[in-house]
Amino acid sequence: MHQLPRELGYCMPAEWGKHEGTLLAWPHNPITWEGILREAEEVWLQMIEALHTGEKIFLLVNDAAEEKRVRALLQKRHINLGQIVFLRLTTGDVWLRDSAPIFVKSKDKRAAVQWIFNVWGEKYDDIMVDKGLSERIAVALKEKSFSPGIVLEGGSIDVNGKGTLLTTEQCLLNRNRNPMLTKSEIEHYLKDYLGVKHVVWLKEGVAGDDTDGHVDDFARFVNETTVVCAFEEHENDKNYKILLRNYELLQKSCDQQGKKLIVVKLPMPRLVQGKEGRLPASYANFYIGNKVVVVPIFNDKNDQKALDILQRFFPDRKVVGIRSEKIVEGFGGLHCVTQQVPV
Repeated sequence: MHQLPRELGYCMPAEWGKHEGTLLAWPHNPITWEGILREAEEVWLQMIEALHTGEKIFLLVNDAAEEKRVRALLQKRHINLGQIVFLRLTTGDVWLRDSAPIFVKSKDKRAAVQWIFNVWGEKYDDIMVDKGLSERIAVALKEKSFSPGIVLEGGSIDVNGKGTLLTTEQCLLNRNRNPMLTKSEIEHYLKDYLGVKHVVWLKEGVAGDDTDGHVDDFARFVNETTVVCAFEEHENDKNYKILLRNYELLQKSCDQQGKKLIVVKLPMPRLVQGKEGRLPASYANFYIGNKVVVVPIFNDKNDQKALDILQRFFPDRKVVGIRSEKIVEGFGGLHCVTQQVPV
């Protein structure tokens, strides 16, 4: 009988814990990035530029030709190629928060947890190739692996590294993920494979989110006791009631020790529209690197307010805003395309 990660002392560290590096996949999908590929590449260059001084970038490229082209783009930006580890792995798209492994730690050991990625309930044929990407990444990085055998995406959870996990009912209880499992059974998997002790269930995610309510678009831990929660001030906005409900639930929620969570409002940008309607634009989709925090911004009056709030919580890191209108056209944000590899 194989021992569970929890029994071996493994748990998922908080994102602000020290990283060996960050996983990213170079954008190329012709459907996702139709007409905006160059703008998407610019976002990736800015992310790599900001993050690579503090940690390695494990950069997935499709083949030698793509690697050569990307190397040239990075050199043009004076990015230190010694910090970039190229992994030639075929990808359908860039959403590594969901398609890559989730890494857990036990003292000085690290392992990759291989959740099943079913493309958010079999939504996009062109991304089905990423169903087995998690395993291929783990092999490329020579990681010890655990396989729970159920569907889970990294964007649907957030942890404080001390035993508390945030998630949503809309996503984890969705019939297109694990219809055979009850809420308590899903909790058991989270506890057994991520080493958490306490699960905070929120309701639904932001309007326009095609992942069925990922928590990383509206509620994120910024330290062990504090959650920033996206909050919509305009009562006639579709997100107003959704986010108010989650905010009120968080105010009543506790951490793993039964202590009340501190909840801080994070503003929302104005409505961002795409070809198919509303896009899931949110400042909460930030990514915490070793030296910087990269935050999506939208040329909006609330951009600076959001950056200032986050800077308060990360005094030892530089908070960097990256224009993200183009990346949300692909229905994601900076957190959606990153996955931390803890030391």
